[in-house]
Amino acid sequence: MVPLRGRGEPPRRGEHRTVDCAYDGRVGYARARTQGPERENSWRFTAPAADSSVPRLRHAVRDLLGRQPVRVPEDTLQGALLILSELVTNAVRHAAVLSPEIGVEIRLGGGWLRVAVEDGHPYRPKALEAEPLQEQTGGRGLLLVKTLTTEAGGVCDVERTGAGGKIVWAALPLGAVG
Repeated sequence: MVPLRGRGEPPRRGEHRTVDCAYDGRVGYARARTQGPERENSWRFTAPAADSSVPRLRHAVRDLLGRQPVRVPEDTLQGALLILSELVTNAVRHAAVLSPEIGVEIRLGGGWLRVAVEDGHPYRPKALEAEPLQEQTGGRGLLLVKTLTTEAGGVCDVERTGAGGKIVWAALPLGAVG
């Protein structure tokens, strides 16, 4: 997926190779570390595009980040977990027909925490306006992701994959925004 660049710079799209895949005991879930200078800072999970994947991925990422030597501030962690939940829920609800499996990549390094969700559906979502129609019960997830990311001083975007799907990502700074 996307490696983090130099210290303090937001992430950009780049090369992704996975090695050392390990089964973590749940059907459809695997974790891997990427090869290269970020080896200790990048993890990839795959999961079925099913409702049960949302809490499983959230708990897996929370546990993973809690074991890292780089401390993620609690407010950043909670924001990242909410963003992850929203992005995985969107992939499950809107992309499952064309993408029975989704990918999640977590990158930690260079002063940034990046959360990315990949699916095989070509539709490129857009955040709704701040005040959607009253009768709508959904459609605020990406607006929430955009707002949380912006308020934290981070960046978010949607990118196409080479296979025709998309990666929706958000990067949050680990330090205080001045």
